[in-house]
Amino acid sequence: MREEEKLARDVYNALFDIHGKKLFQNIANSEQIHTDAVRALLERYQLTDPVAVDVAGVFQNTDLQMIYDQLVATGTPSLLDALRVGATVEELDIYDISRLQEQLIDNDDIAMVYDDLLKGSRNHLRSFYKQIQVENADYEPIYISQEEFDAIVNSDIERG
Repeated sequence: MREEEKLARDVYNALFDIHGKKLFQNIANSEQIHTDAVRALLERYQLTDPVAVDVAGVFQNTDLQMIYDQLVATGTPSLLDALRVGATVEELDIYDISRLQEQLIDNDDIAMVYDDLLKGSRNHLRSFYKQIQVENADYEPIYISQEEFDAIVNSDIERG
């Protein structure tokens, strides 16, 4: 999860640099908070941090490296492409965090962090989708069902 949250942050920073849309910078800042929360868990449980050396756009996990490169390339041509990349990243996070929550056994610290990450990802998905609609376009989910996507984007921003 640490590298996946870093992936989101790095993609959004790259897309902000390309398109200058403040939304990317704001969500990248939120993703930094998420990476810090996961780092705190790694430290607490004395686990190896895959982001011990934090270089933008560089990942230990080769799959994440490939995904990062692909997402930035896909989001480069236009703002709409970039917004769709943002929605894709967030629904991937929702999918992955939900799977991890199912595997979680009796650890309140990790459960709390996963709940916060999931809430943040749903809020970010809502924000990206709203901007996609401003561009008079639509988005089809890839990683979560259409029903789950619709339930998220048609509900209110989550607080707390």
